[in-house]
Amino acid sequence: MGKDKLRRFAEIATFNNVLQLDEGKPLKGNWAQEFFKNTNPVVLELACGKGEYTVNLAKMFPSKNFIGIDYKGNRLWRGAKTALEEGVNNVGFLRIQIETLLDYFALAEIDEIWITFPDPQPQISREKKRLTAPRFLAKYKELLKPGGFVNLKTDNDGLYAYTVEKATELGLPVDVTTDDLYNSPYANEVLSIKTYYEKKYLQHNKNINYIKFSF
Repeated sequence: MGKDKLRRFAEIATFNNVLQLDEGKPLKGNWAQEFFKNTNPVVLELACGKGEYTVNLAKMFPSKNFIGIDYKGNRLWRGAKTALEEGVNNVGFLRIQIETLLDYFALAEIDEIWITFPDPQPQISREKKRLTAPRFLAKYKELLKPGGFVNLKTDNDGLYAYTVEKATELGLPVDVTTDDLYNSPYANEVLSIKTYYEKKYLQHNKNINYIKFSF
């Protein structure tokens, strides 16, 4: 591991807006009250990477709480540090494997889930690792409050098509679906938040897919 990664791992251990592994388990069912010290809705961003989307959503919606989740601490470091430097207090980060979500959040504790540009896991043998595979959707169904939404933004046409297919197979209510977000009526202020990688995709005229569905 490089020196920068080691430094970042050491630094996030001192951040009050980051919890790692088992540190988050005692908050199950009480994230709003105990971590954020309020009763506002809780929104998750899964596989948040550097946390750009998480932090920008938190700035846009100060009356909601946002938690960015990823396993790579050196990536979380960037979002957590930005939030601290800019005084964004309604955002936190949790370093865990997404497979273990149900160990950290209670039934119907979450109001909305964002999945932005995840690894599409294109190989058929890795289907179970896709964040919109049925085994993950079953977890989201438990975590979300009635009427809560899942949002997927992806540059990967295959993952988008797969997600639409699974939502259809499971009979999930789909609120929005488009395979060309920025040439659609749905490119509102929230969806126009762009990560570093999204900006690169758009420079190469890559279409951005979006689907919003619930349970």
